[in-house]
Amino acid sequence: MAKQKSLKLNYIYNVSYQVLSLITPLITTPYVSRVLGADGIGDYSFTASVVTYFSMVAVLGTLTYGNREISYLQDDRKARSKLFWEIELLSFLSTGICTAAYLIFLLFCDRSRFSLYAIQTISIVCVAFDIAWLLQGMEEFGKVMFRNMLFKVINIVFIFTAVRDKDDLFLYVAGMVLLALASNLSIWFYLPQYIDRPVWKELHPMRHLKPTLALFIPSVAMSIYTVFDKTMIGLFSNNFENGYYEQALKISKTALTLVTALGAVMIPRMGYYFNQKNMDKVKELTYQSYNFVWFLGVPLSFGLIGISQNLVPWFYGKGYDKINVLLPILGLLIIIIGLSNVTGIQYFVTTKRERLLTATVIIGAVVNFICNLILIPKLYSIGASIASVAAEAVITLTQLYFIRNELSFTRIMAQSVKYLLAGACMLLVLFFENHYLSPSVLHSCIMIFSGAIVYFIALFILKDQFFFAYAKQVLQKLRHK
Repeated sequence: MAKQKSLKLNYIYNVSYQVLSLITPLITTPYVSRVLGADGIGDYSFTASVVTYFSMVAVLGTLTYGNREISYLQDDRKARSKLFWEIELLSFLSTGICTAAYLIFLLFCDRSRFSLYAIQTISIVCVAFDIAWLLQGMEEFGKVMFRNMLFKVINIVFIFTAVRDKDDLFLYVAGMVLLALASNLSIWFYLPQYIDRPVWKELHPMRHLKPTLALFIPSVAMSIYTVFDKTMIGLFSNNFENGYYEQALKISKTALTLVTALGAVMIPRMGYYFNQKNMDKVKELTYQSYNFVWFLGVPLSFGLIGISQNLVPWFYGKGYDKINVLLPILGLLIIIIGLSNVTGIQYFVTTKRERLLTATVIIGAVVNFICNLILIPKLYSIGASIASVAAEAVITLTQLYFIRNELSFTRIMAQSVKYLLAGACMLLVLFFENHYLSPSVLHSCIMIFSGAIVYFIALFILKDQFFFAYAKQVLQKLRHK
């Protein structure tokens, strides 16, 4: 690699965007929840879940596959250019087929939701123009971050200026999909820096079909418990239940992005070392990733559980009391998915063992489907939440079993002890504060701040080396400024 990028700097870039992603719903969700109502959000959630099936097929496995393959060719512009255009041509082909299929679906869809379905055709078209995987494979996370941050800010401004009442649901959805398309198109301006013009006669896009399908299969299975649960809630219940589930899941998944942000940074670096046949380095980075998941995932998960009763009433407004029950359940996903992201996406995909990822995800999908059928008709959104946690837990444990002869399960679990103890201390403090602090913005902020202080003090007392190492680096940089 001519000049290896800093993993820490790339993570800072990626986390900066994820922090904005975290702040965005904190700013917009209370407003949108009140303006559109649980039924309006549920309507959007249901239609979007259907559109996602088409988008998912359009993607195939090109995003993860492209990221990985580009990382192997960071030093070879000619080969990289050929690879890029082949993958992109395949993406245009799959997107075209899926768009045509979706237009046929529009002829038979629910007429009362036709406008919502129709405008979301753009979501499928977006797939073909998403080339963020190129910059990620080149470890150029700064450029991805600035592009994403710009459109997040535009997104916030749009919501507050254009969405005024329940009748603006169509406008809200239209704005979301059009901004997503504009965001994807904007990244094409960077293309000449990394890619040459295509030599059409040398391109063979179909040679990438089989490996992308290998990554597509687990993504299809994964949709069972990330999308199909919303569809099933809509079928067995009503828009209100879907609205509760959508909003609770959004907060949980937003917090999760802070943990999984490291994965996007690690994949190209691990791919580079794997291509150099340096498996010791690949394993070392994998252990570091597990440690990071415990370090950040535990306080986020436990914090969400502890603060939910104070947060929900003022954050969502009236009519969202059920989220008080959903958030503590879905908060567990932060740790569980964080661990499976390291094993499945970082380790299996980087080392070209997508079959293992596929097997674990299919097992999890079956578990989720069965749990959904049993629980959703009786418990609605609560049942979907329990099913999601159960499925993700099965996936994570199955993956750790598959790598038992390569990575130490004992070492991975042992890394968690100090963080779980510190998290338990934090959770006790939050439960205590809940008895004395009424729901409000100020009190929620106090709880977040005090919880973080307790967590880090506990790690200091427990002498956690991971915490000390990063705290030392931060202090050194502050002294040099």
